[in-house]
Amino acid sequence: MTDTQTGIKVTAASDIEVDRDALDSSIREFAGANGDVYVSAFHKIHNSTEWWPSTFNWAAALFGPLWSASRAIWGLFWTFLILEIVAWVQIGRGLWGNPGADMLDRANRQQARVDDMLERAAAATEQDDIDRFTTLAENLQKATDNSFAQAEAMQAEAPVIALAGIVLLVIFKVIQGFIANGLYEKRYSNWRVDSRKVESGRKLGNVIMGVVLVAAIAPLIVYKFTVNVTFALLETFPEKEVSRLILGDGSGTLFSELAGWLEARIDAAALAGGDVFDGVVAGVRTVLDGLTLALNGSPWPVVMLIICVTAWRSAGPRVAIFTASSLAYIALLGYWSVAMETVALVGASVLLCVVIGIPLGIWFGKSRRAYSAAEPVLDLMQTLPAFVYLIPIIAFFGTGNPPGILATIIFGMPPVIRLTALGMRGVPESIKEAAVAFGASRWQLLKDVEVPLALPSIMTGVNQTILMCLSMVVIISLIGGGGLGKEILEALQYAAKGPGLLGGFAILFLAMVMDRIVQGAFRQKRD
Repeated sequence: MTDTQTGIKVTAASDIEVDRDALDSSIREFAGANGDVYVSAFHKIHNSTEWWPSTFNWAAALFGPLWSASRAIWGLFWTFLILEIVAWVQIGRGLWGNPGADMLDRANRQQARVDDMLERAAAATEQDDIDRFTTLAENLQKATDNSFAQAEAMQAEAPVIALAGIVLLVIFKVIQGFIANGLYEKRYSNWRVDSRKVESGRKLGNVIMGVVLVAAIAPLIVYKFTVNVTFALLETFPEKEVSRLILGDGSGTLFSELAGWLEARIDAAALAGGDVFDGVVAGVRTVLDGLTLALNGSPWPVVMLIICVTAWRSAGPRVAIFTASSLAYIALLGYWSVAMETVALVGASVLLCVVIGIPLGIWFGKSRRAYSAAEPVLDLMQTLPAFVYLIPIIAFFGTGNPPGILATIIFGMPPVIRLTALGMRGVPESIKEAAVAFGASRWQLLKDVEVPLALPSIMTGVNQTILMCLSMVVIISLIGGGGLGKEILEALQYAAKGPGLLGGFAILFLAMVMDRIVQGAFRQKRD
């Protein structure tokens, strides 16, 4: 039909002709074994207008996870493997397990204490002792009888537990039967889009893998939760036995050997590169001392005024008022000196992160090969727990504020590198080609075109780096770092709730002030 307003010919969905023979052949090619069954099921799904067409797959219902594995629907395999194991555990507890075993063990321990009390009463020579032990035995006997009764009641519920497990198993299998064809049809649709990425048919390798996984997982879990016999190999990994097998008798464990080897290598590296590490610490200390002198060496009214004026010029009067209030809170509670030390620590960290990170980000944004090589290192820097950084930092650089800054740099540098690289890659090629066509050199292209266009992403990275560096303030206090982190650490050590919260609010206000000033400066420059 034709739209009367636009004159455009519109084809209704019902008017679309489908080559049924070609579609059936495609479904059979995808399904492989039992292709005709899936032809019928898929046609029913295609012709249905329901949210989830009601078709039933008997093979999926009967074989459960094994059917999902054979058809490479691994998400369905793992989901219903876990659910069916839950049902089998309940069946096992009811048929061959002992639901009241834990309570029976408790009752037996209580009975042993009762017998001990009675023996002590029989051995006592004074009437007061006899009465006391007898009374204790009588009271404990009542609790023991109650525990025995509970154990018997729990054991009597075994048929009900088994029946509940059977009902759950049937429900899970029925659900698999109803959803299997729908999920398999979605997989067929994806296969038609890209047959190279979506596995089709029923593969013997998948069947074998499914059988192996089911055989390796299900029996062990069912055994663990139904048979009341402790099997040491299932409870704990035989670490000592494996170590003895690999290293021999009397050689310790793999952990002790590997830890000793690592410690020796770190000590040797720290000794060999001592001059280099001392030079790095000296360079970081120079930057830190300069910022500390500017913030703590200058009169506090001057520092407060400069910070408030910077906030006013960068982000407006509201941020300036908030900054003044935050600084007043810090000063009135006696945190001024340590807060300025914190700002110096964060400032030195951010300065070094920016000086190192932005050039690296520009390089990685222009070179895919360099970024591919650096990406695992950046992932390691971001995913490794922050406390782990402190171990090599202490080994190579010692303790105090400069090593704390180095640990902060490792933690805070990845965002500015990643977002700078992202911004550089986001510069349109057409704009760069136009600049080159007008005679721009590589330096002019970078300075006047790529960096300005990537600036929003770069500033977002700088902002994230500031906040991540500030979050390390408390952690670096563990290796002798100063500032507000030291106040929080002392509050934690002595469980001082009030001082800890007040110091935490001081760190919060510093973070908010830095964030608002940086965001305001960038917004003003962009506008």
